[in-house]
Amino acid sequence: MSRARALASPASLKGVLSAAAAATALAEGFQRCGVEAVELPVADGGEGTAEVLAGALGGEWRSATVSDPLGRPVLARYLMLPGRSAVVEAAQAIGLPLLQPDERDPLRASSRGLGELIQVALGERLTSLLVCIGGSATVDGGAGLREVVDSLPVETVVACDVRNPLLGERGAARVFGPQKGATPEAVEKLEARLAGMDELRPFADLPGAGAAGGLGAALAALGAQLVPGAELVLDLVGFRERLLDANLVVTGEGKVDRTSAEGKAPGAVVRACREEGVRCVVFGGVIEEELEGADHEELSGNPERAREDLIALGERLGTDLTGA
Repeated sequence: MSRARALASPASLKGVLSAAAAATALAEGFQRCGVEAVELPVADGGEGTAEVLAGALGGEWRSATVSDPLGRPVLARYLMLPGRSAVVEAAQAIGLPLLQPDERDPLRASSRGLGELIQVALGERLTSLLVCIGGSATVDGGAGLREVVDSLPVETVVACDVRNPLLGERGAARVFGPQKGATPEAVEKLEARLAGMDELRPFADLPGAGAAGGLGAALAALGAQLVPGAELVLDLVGFRERLLDANLVVTGEGKVDRTSAEGKAPGAVVRACREEGVRCVVFGGVIEEELEGADHEELSGNPERAREDLIALGERLGTDLTGA
């Protein structure tokens, strides 16, 4: 009889555990009860996507000093993959965690730093570029980025963690502005500012145009292709091939809610498991809304216990899997 095998494929628990650290904790729990566990963390174009790709594909980290959302110098990393393709993350240069809560103001925050990081990467004589735009502090429609980048001379793909358009009730300002510190009055100013950017108008309704405060639309205007980040990452790390050998898949993130099914990595994992008929368990420190086709496990919600919670979850699920 073959040994039970589990696939540990969590996304990051933002500010608590990286996707790789969460996968290791789950695997430790599974291994305690004799279940073979494969660590295959996932991401969706947000913070930590480059780290997930580095773990699966290899490559070399490089760094550059660029501007943070308020123009201050910050050291940002990017990944050079084998074959001279680069992975650049918006969160490294203009991420929301780079600002203190009282500094968050999307009327001031600029995407210029991401443009500077892209320019540095382009200096590597690239064959292609992947830009991961989730987690930004900005709603500037890429205005700052476009001060620095006026063309993309290599094939460029943009990994979007949401599918929102640029404008309207589901657009960048109204959906994401408040999350980045915008007051109701500021939201209306941001909406008007984005609507007035003529160069973005042809791309305003593309799925993902509103991602990262309109960076999706800005990069599309420069010739980049917008794609669902979660599906792209699952493809790059070979998730479906690994899935076929698994009896159980465990995924999750810090907070599971409606957005988890709308572009986030756990939603993509659940869909793939459903299509292949493999049982999937979704964990969350908080579970506000369950994902169709999966079982759910709510953890303690205590960030200090996150690693121990995941070890215990792996051990519990492994025991169920082996019938021990």
